[in-house]
Amino acid sequence: GAGSRAQRARDARLSSARRSRLNLFVARAAQSPHTWQHMTMRLSAATRSLSSILAASLARDARAFSAVPILRARAANRSRPLASTRSGGARSVSDFTTSELKRLLSERGIDFRDCLEKSELVERLQSALRGDQPSDSSALAALGEGERSVVQLFQRVSPSVAFIQTSTVRAAGPLSLRGEVVPQGSGSGFVWDDEGHVVTNYHVIQQAQKATVTGLGTGDAASMALFDATLVGAEPEKDIAVLKVRAPKSVLRPITVGSSSELLVGQSVFAIGNPFGLDHTLTQGIVSAVGREVQGVAGRPIKGCVQTDAAINPGNSGGPLLDAKGRLVGVNTAIYSPSGASAGIGFAIPVDTVRRIVNQLIRYGRMLRPSMGISVADDQMTRGLADRLGKPLEGVLVMEAPPNTPGGEAGLVGCMRKGGQLYLGDLITEVNGAAVKTVEDLLALVEETDPGDVVTLTVHRGADAGKVETLSVKTVERGALRG
Repeated sequence: GAGSRAQRARDARLSSARRSRLNLFVARAAQSPHTWQHMTMRLSAATRSLSSILAASLARDARAFSAVPILRARAANRSRPLASTRSGGARSVSDFTTSELKRLLSERGIDFRDCLEKSELVERLQSALRGDQPSDSSALAALGEGERSVVQLFQRVSPSVAFIQTSTVRAAGPLSLRGEVVPQGSGSGFVWDDEGHVVTNYHVIQQAQKATVTGLGTGDAASMALFDATLVGAEPEKDIAVLKVRAPKSVLRPITVGSSSELLVGQSVFAIGNPFGLDHTLTQGIVSAVGREVQGVAGRPIKGCVQTDAAINPGNSGGPLLDAKGRLVGVNTAIYSPSGASAGIGFAIPVDTVRRIVNQLIRYGRMLRPSMGISVADDQMTRGLADRLGKPLEGVLVMEAPPNTPGGEAGLVGCMRKGGQLYLGDLITEVNGAAVKTVEDLLALVEETDPGDVVTLTVHRGADAGKVETLSVKTVERGALRG
């Protein structure tokens, strides 16, 4: 309205007055060099003041995103220092190129694959420098709990696993007296104690004249050394052997020994070994079955073996089978496979058996076998007698029980012939409450005890099921009977 037009008129008059005063000031300055110089100095001072204020503001911002922490971090990582500006000042994180940012993130083990823009790279690096982003020296932080536990298990146990190579010596030629070392095979093993004892399968070193051990420890120079191994003792019937190496204590990491008595079908197990010479290979599976029998290299079955679907291949023999906590629960010994490679059916000697054998081999150099000093009929003979007599004989028939043996002194009676007639001896049906069906059952149950232990036998007197008695027999070491 009228008020607006009046306001515009007043503004026009003020603008005209200001222009008149400015023109008058410039005209006087042009006539007087001193006045012009004074005006220029005042403008320069104002400009310098404004520049100082701007510089101070930029400095405060630069300090907030200073690259000094990066320099310290890089110095800790022994990397070359970051580039500086030409004036020598530190660069801001945002001043780095995309390739430089990626290099810095890679050096710190930080994943940046999801960063699409440079600003995201800058934010990721700044977060890492503040400590928000875990700088992953082991990449564990990015894994799930299950994966992390498996990785930690391998890192903890693999220094205890040995790579065993065997060889033989033969003549270089038909007429040569010089011998040459010929590779025999390879297998796995593990450190039992800090005295240098290494446990493996007997069949790994069975035909070898020389064995070497490598791969012990955590990967330093000492652990990569090759150590000659000597044989401490072996138990062919259980496929167990103990070697000894003279290695520094720093590379001897004894394995943690668990128990096989409470293994359950379905629980997770892990195998570490050297299949086909590929050292420190980890495979994972489950307990497929327990209580399996595996034919040993000595011809006798190994009872109580653990069946697993964890991949076990040639070269895994003698390596550890572990539970989810990294404890030894078995020694990998055999596979069932038409092709010779893993078919998902592997077997391990239970650790409860291994512990008993290894301790005796280390202490005595041989397996001390408890014995009752009796002779028994083989299974085929017992079945033949049962067929001829027309009655079942479920157990092990005693053939001889000499009076100066533990069995004879306990009252066991063997078979006898009188007047051309055969009188059957005692039939052993149980040992310590466990049923006995075959000779192997009897031997396995007695050998689970130590020499000097007392075993309780349930017998049928004269193989008569109506005459059941219980006898206690104190075993002795088998070698003492031969003496």
